Amino acid sequence: MRALIAGAGYVGAALAECLVAAGHEVVVLRRSAASPPPGARAFRADLAAPGALDALPAADLVFYTAAADERSDGAYRRAYVEGVARLVERLARQPAPPRRLLFTSSTAVYGQQDGEWVDESSATEPADFGGRRLLEGEALVRAAPFPGVALRLGGIYGPGRTSLIERARGGAAGGPAYTNRIHRDDAAGALAHLALLPEAEPCYVGVDCEPATEADVLAWIAPRVGGAPPPGAAPAPRRARGSKRCRNARLLASGYRFRYPTYREGYGALLGGRGA
Repeated sequence: MRALIAGAGYVGAALAECLVAAGHEVVVLRRSAASPPPGARAFRADLAAPGALDALPAADLVFYTAAADERSDGAYRRAYVEGVARLVERLARQPAPPRRLLFTSSTAVYGQQDGEWVDESSATEPADFGGRRLLEGEALVRAAPFPGVALRLGGIYGPGRTSLIERARGGAAGGPAYTNRIHRDDAAGALAHLALLPEAEPCYVGVDCEPATEADVLAWIAPRVGGAPPPGAAPAPRRARGSKRCRNARLLASGYRFRYPTYREGYGALLGGRGA
Protein backbone atom coordinates (compact mmCIF):
# COMPACT_ATOMS: atom_id res chain seq x y z
CA MET A 1 0.00 0.00 0.00
CA ARG A 2 0.97 3.65 -0.35
CA ALA A 3 1.58 5.33 3.00
CA LEU A 4 2.13 9.01 3.77
CA ILE A 5 3.68 10.00 7.10
CA ALA A 6 3.18 13.68 7.89
CA GLY A 7 5.85 14.73 10.36
CA ALA A 8 8.46 11.98 10.38
CA GLY A 9 10.24 12.72 13.65
CA TYR A 10 11.01 10.33 16.49
CA VAL A 11 7.96 8.10 16.09
CA GLY A 12 7.30 8.84 12.42
CA ALA A 13 10.78 7.78 11.32
CA ALA A 14 10.45 4.49 13.21
CA LEU A 15 7.02 4.01 11.63
CA ALA A 16 8.49 4.61 8.18
CA GLU A 17 11.10 1.91 8.75
CA CYS A 18 8.40 -0.48 9.98
CA LEU A 19 6.19 0.11 6.95
CA VAL A 20 9.07 -0.14 4.47
CA ALA A 21 10.10 -3.46 6.04
CA ALA A 22 6.52 -4.69 5.56
CA GLY A 23 6.69 -3.89 1.84
CA HIS A 24 4.68 -0.66 1.70
CA GLU A 25 5.50 2.35 -0.47
CA VAL A 26 6.28 5.14 2.00
CA VAL A 27 6.50 8.92 1.59
CA VAL A 28 7.56 11.08 4.54
CA LEU A 29 6.47 14.72 4.72
CA ARG A 30 8.95 17.00 6.48
CA ARG A 31 9.85 20.67 6.56
CA SER A 32 13.57 19.94 6.67
CA ALA A 33 15.81 18.69 3.88
CA ALA A 34 16.90 15.73 6.02
CA SER A 35 17.16 12.43 4.16
CA PRO A 36 14.16 10.15 4.61
CA PRO A 37 14.53 6.78 6.35
CA PRO A 38 16.02 4.08 4.08
CA GLY A 39 13.50 2.88 1.50
CA ALA A 40 11.17 5.88 1.91
CA ARG A 41 10.75 8.92 -0.35
CA ALA A 42 10.71 12.52 0.83
CA PHE A 43 8.09 15.24 0.26
CA ARG A 44 9.29 18.56 1.64
CA ALA A 45 6.58 20.91 2.88
CA ASP A 46 5.46 22.94 5.89
CA LEU A 47 2.11 21.58 7.00
CA ALA A 48 1.03 24.96 8.34
CA ALA A 49 1.91 26.94 5.19
CA PRO A 50 -0.99 27.75 2.82
CA GLY A 51 -0.63 25.95 -0.51
CA ALA A 52 2.26 23.79 0.66
CA LEU A 53 0.29 20.58 0.13
CA ASP A 54 -0.94 21.27 -3.40
CA ALA A 55 1.36 18.61 -4.88
CA LEU A 56 0.78 16.09 -2.10
CA PRO A 57 1.05 12.52 -3.43
CA ALA A 58 -1.96 10.22 -3.11
CA ALA A 59 -1.86 7.62 -0.35
CA ASP A 60 -3.98 4.75 0.90
CA LEU A 61 -2.92 5.24 4.52
CA VAL A 62 -2.02 8.58 6.08
CA PHE A 63 -0.34 9.07 9.45
CA TYR A 64 -0.16 12.43 11.23
CA THR A 65 2.81 12.19 13.60
CA ALA A 66 3.93 15.83 13.61
CA ALA A 67 5.01 17.37 16.91
CA ALA A 68 4.98 20.92 18.24
CA ASP A 69 8.23 22.88 17.96
CA GLU A 70 7.96 24.10 21.55
CA ARG A 71 5.63 23.97 24.51
CA SER A 72 3.48 27.00 23.80
CA ASP A 73 -0.14 27.42 22.85
CA GLY A 74 0.80 28.88 19.48
CA ALA A 75 3.09 25.98 18.62
CA TYR A 76 0.48 23.43 19.67
CA ARG A 77 -2.19 25.19 17.63
CA ARG A 78 0.04 25.16 14.53
CA ALA A 79 0.99 21.50 14.95
CA TYR A 80 -2.23 19.89 16.14
CA VAL A 81 -4.96 22.13 14.75
CA GLU A 82 -3.83 24.16 11.74
CA GLY A 83 -1.61 21.42 10.32
CA VAL A 84 -4.30 18.78 10.76
CA ALA A 85 -6.96 21.02 9.22
CA ARG A 86 -4.86 21.73 6.12
CA LEU A 87 -3.96 18.07 5.65
CA VAL A 88 -7.57 16.91 6.03
CA GLU A 89 -8.77 19.58 3.60
CA ARG A 90 -6.16 18.57 1.02
CA LEU A 91 -6.85 14.85 1.37
CA ALA A 92 -10.59 15.48 0.98
CA ARG A 93 -9.95 17.14 -2.41
CA GLN A 94 -7.97 14.26 -3.82
CA PRO A 95 -9.78 12.05 -6.38
CA ALA A 96 -9.31 9.02 -4.12
CA PRO A 97 -9.35 9.83 -0.39
CA PRO A 98 -7.27 7.66 1.94
CA ARG A 99 -8.63 4.50 3.47
CA ARG A 100 -7.69 5.75 6.94
CA LEU A 101 -6.03 8.70 8.67
CA LEU A 102 -4.22 8.00 11.94
CA PHE A 103 -3.46 10.87 14.33
CA THR A 104 -0.98 10.68 17.21
CA SER A 105 -2.72 12.32 20.13
CA SER A 106 -1.72 12.04 23.78
CA THR A 107 -2.95 10.94 27.18
CA ALA A 108 -2.55 14.65 28.04
CA VAL A 109 -6.20 14.97 26.97
CA TYR A 110 -7.12 13.44 30.35
CA GLY A 111 -7.20 15.74 33.35
CA GLN A 112 -7.55 13.14 36.12
CA GLN A 113 -5.37 13.90 39.15
CA ASP A 114 -5.85 11.20 41.76
CA GLY A 115 -4.64 7.92 40.25
CA GLU A 116 -7.95 7.08 38.54
CA TRP A 117 -8.07 4.44 35.83
CA VAL A 118 -8.93 5.97 32.46
CA ASP A 119 -9.72 4.56 29.04
CA GLU A 120 -11.25 5.72 25.77
CA SER A 121 -14.63 6.35 27.42
CA SER A 122 -13.27 8.49 30.27
CA ALA A 123 -13.90 12.21 30.53
CA THR A 124 -11.41 14.39 28.69
CA GLU A 125 -11.06 17.64 30.65
CA PRO A 126 -7.41 18.69 30.26
CA ALA A 127 -6.14 21.40 32.53
CA ASP A 128 -3.76 23.00 30.04
CA PHE A 129 -3.62 24.21 26.44
CA GLY A 130 -1.72 21.13 25.24
CA GLY A 131 -4.52 18.71 25.94
CA ARG A 132 -7.13 21.12 24.60
CA ARG A 133 -5.31 21.59 21.29
CA LEU A 134 -4.91 17.83 20.91
CA LEU A 135 -8.65 17.38 21.43
CA GLU A 136 -9.24 19.95 18.68
CA GLY A 137 -7.01 17.89 16.40
CA GLU A 138 -8.92 14.71 17.28
CA ALA A 139 -12.20 16.45 16.45
CA LEU A 140 -10.88 17.43 13.02
CA VAL A 141 -9.88 13.83 12.33
CA ARG A 142 -13.29 12.55 13.42
CA ALA A 143 -15.05 15.08 11.17
CA ALA A 144 -13.00 14.18 8.09
CA PRO A 145 -14.94 12.64 5.15
CA PHE A 146 -12.90 9.44 5.46
CA PRO A 147 -12.18 7.10 8.41
CA GLY A 148 -9.92 8.47 11.13
CA VAL A 149 -8.29 7.05 14.26
CA ALA A 150 -6.69 8.89 17.19
CA LEU A 151 -4.02 7.02 19.15
CA ARG A 152 -3.55 8.66 22.57
CA LEU A 153 0.09 7.95 23.37
CA GLY A 154 1.63 8.02 26.82
CA GLY A 155 5.16 9.24 27.46
CA ILE A 156 7.37 7.98 24.64
CA TYR A 157 10.82 6.61 25.43
CA GLY A 158 13.36 4.54 23.56
CA PRO A 159 16.74 4.84 21.81
CA GLY A 160 18.16 8.31 22.30
CA ARG A 161 15.70 9.19 25.05
CA THR A 162 17.58 8.13 28.15
CA SER A 163 17.09 11.02 30.58
CA LEU A 164 15.41 8.72 33.11
CA ILE A 165 18.40 6.38 32.97
CA GLU A 166 20.75 9.29 33.65
CA ARG A 167 18.60 10.44 36.54
CA ALA A 168 18.62 6.92 38.01
CA ARG A 169 22.42 6.80 37.62
CA GLY A 170 22.59 9.98 39.68
CA GLY A 171 20.39 8.59 42.45
CA ALA A 172 17.33 10.72 41.72
CA ALA A 173 14.06 9.91 43.44
CA GLY A 174 10.90 10.22 41.40
CA GLY A 175 7.51 11.39 42.54
CA PRO A 176 4.58 9.27 43.74
CA ALA A 177 2.22 10.11 40.87
CA TYR A 178 1.32 7.41 38.37
CA THR A 179 2.87 7.73 34.93
CA ASN A 180 2.09 6.00 31.66
CA ARG A 181 4.57 5.26 28.91
CA ILE A 182 5.15 3.45 25.64
CA HIS A 183 8.34 2.47 23.87
CA ARG A 184 8.91 4.21 20.54
CA ASP A 185 8.86 0.89 18.67
CA ASP A 186 5.47 -0.02 20.16
CA ALA A 187 4.09 3.43 19.30
CA ALA A 188 5.13 2.86 15.68
CA GLY A 189 3.98 -0.76 15.75
CA ALA A 190 0.56 0.15 17.11
CA LEU A 191 0.07 2.78 14.40
CA ALA A 192 0.96 0.30 11.66
CA HIS A 193 -1.31 -2.33 13.23
CA LEU A 194 -4.31 -0.02 13.54
CA ALA A 195 -3.88 1.25 9.99
CA LEU A 196 -4.38 -2.23 8.57
CA LEU A 197 -7.32 -3.39 10.70
CA PRO A 198 -10.42 -4.21 8.62
CA GLU A 199 -12.46 -2.15 11.09
CA ALA A 200 -11.08 0.26 13.68
CA GLU A 201 -12.50 2.25 16.57
CA PRO A 202 -12.16 6.05 16.38
CA CYS A 203 -9.87 6.20 19.42
CA TYR A 204 -7.33 4.01 21.23
CA VAL A 205 -5.18 4.55 24.30
CA GLY A 206 -1.55 3.85 23.39
CA VAL A 207 0.31 2.93 26.58
CA ASP A 208 2.05 -0.21 27.77
CA CYS A 209 0.51 -2.73 30.13
CA GLU A 210 1.67 -1.37 33.49
CA PRO A 211 1.23 2.16 34.78
CA ALA A 212 3.90 2.88 37.38
CA THR A 213 5.11 5.74 39.50
CA GLU A 214 8.28 7.48 38.39
CA ALA A 215 9.75 6.49 41.77
CA ASP A 216 9.20 2.80 41.00
CA VAL A 217 10.75 3.08 37.53
CA LEU A 218 13.82 4.90 38.83
CA ALA A 219 14.18 2.40 41.67
CA TRP A 220 14.15 -0.46 39.13
CA ILE A 221 16.71 1.18 36.82
CA ALA A 222 19.14 2.42 39.51
CA PRO A 223 20.83 -0.87 40.50
CA ARG A 224 21.21 -1.80 36.82
CA VAL A 225 23.25 1.32 36.04
CA GLY A 226 25.31 1.52 39.22
CA GLY A 227 23.25 4.31 40.67
CA ALA A 228 22.70 4.86 44.34
CA PRO A 229 19.35 3.49 45.53
CA PRO A 230 16.92 6.41 45.61
CA PRO A 231 15.85 7.47 49.10
CA GLY A 232 12.16 6.91 48.38
CA ALA A 233 9.53 8.81 46.50
CA ALA A 234 10.09 12.54 46.38
CA PRO A 235 7.25 14.81 47.43
CA ALA A 236 4.82 15.62 44.63
CA PRO A 237 5.64 19.01 43.05
CA ARG A 238 3.16 21.75 43.81
CA ARG A 239 2.00 22.01 40.19
CA ALA A 240 2.13 18.31 39.33
CA ARG A 241 0.66 17.38 35.94
CA GLY A 242 -1.65 14.83 37.53
CA SER A 243 -1.76 11.17 38.30
CA LYS A 244 -3.75 8.65 36.28
CA ARG A 245 -3.55 5.03 35.21
CA CYS A 246 -4.32 4.47 31.55
CA ARG A 247 -5.79 1.21 30.27
CA ASN A 248 -4.73 -0.28 26.92
CA ALA A 249 -7.44 -2.98 26.88
CA ARG A 250 -8.97 -1.77 23.60
CA LEU A 251 -5.61 -1.83 21.84
CA LEU A 252 -4.90 -5.33 23.15
CA ALA A 253 -8.38 -6.51 22.09
CA SER A 254 -7.64 -5.28 18.56
CA GLY A 255 -4.89 -7.88 18.35
CA TYR A 256 -1.82 -5.76 18.99
CA ARG A 257 0.92 -7.46 20.97
CA PHE A 258 3.53 -5.34 22.67
CA ARG A 259 7.21 -5.81 22.01
CA TYR A 260 7.86 -4.11 25.35
CA PRO A 261 4.78 -4.73 27.53
CA THR A 262 6.19 -2.92 30.59
CA TYR A 263 8.99 -0.49 31.41
CA ARG A 264 11.12 -3.46 32.54
CA GLU A 265 11.36 -4.94 29.05
CA GLY A 266 11.73 -1.52 27.43
CA TYR A 267 14.41 -0.11 29.70
CA GLY A 268 16.03 -3.53 29.93
CA ALA A 269 16.55 -3.44 26.16
CA LEU A 270 18.00 0.08 26.35
CA LEU A 271 20.39 -1.14 29.03
CA GLY A 272 21.66 -3.97 26.86
CA GLY A 273 19.45 -6.75 28.16
CA ARG A 274 19.74 -5.96 31.88
CA GLY A 275 16.05 -6.58 32.45
CA ALA A 276 16.01 -9.35 35.01
